[in-house]
Amino acid sequence: MHLKMISLVVLALAGLSTLPTAAMDDHVAVSSEQLKWMPISPAYPKGGKVAVLAGDPTKEGQYVIRLKAPAGYKVAPHSHPFDEHVTVISGALILDTGDKPDSSRAALKPGAFVKMPKGAVHYAIFPEATIIQVHGQGPQGINYADPADDPRKQD
Repeated sequence: MHLKMISLVVLALAGLSTLPTAAMDDHVAVSSEQLKWMPISPAYPKGGKVAVLAGDPTKEGQYVIRLKAPAGYKVAPHSHPFDEHVTVISGALILDTGDKPDSSRAALKPGAFVKMPKGAVHYAIFPEATIIQVHGQGPQGINYADPADDPRKQD
């Protein structure tokens, strides 16, 4: 992996590094009322919240997180260095490949699952308040297809 990409990954996930985590080989039982929602990493648009259920997405190894997005939340076309496994817990999600977001696509409803392969350019549109669960291999990062869409570069 190029040094620049490693730096981007570290920066992208720096906002998650202070979250409480449990190792993937530990027994974990968390009720929805016990989730500790925190603001999402600065690598993503403002407004989302994240809760880490197990592992640590900033470190090597498996992780499980939940993302809570308000209605209208969007993540511009991007890719990740590892596969991403997404399950819709509540609400609705348009998650599709390509570098041109299409809000007319059918939204995934609760129970739906998507595996997005590493390096695949994709986008996310949340037409209503939604919670998704994401699990994958860390360290995870985000690389925007158009660098101008990167929230870290917009301040």
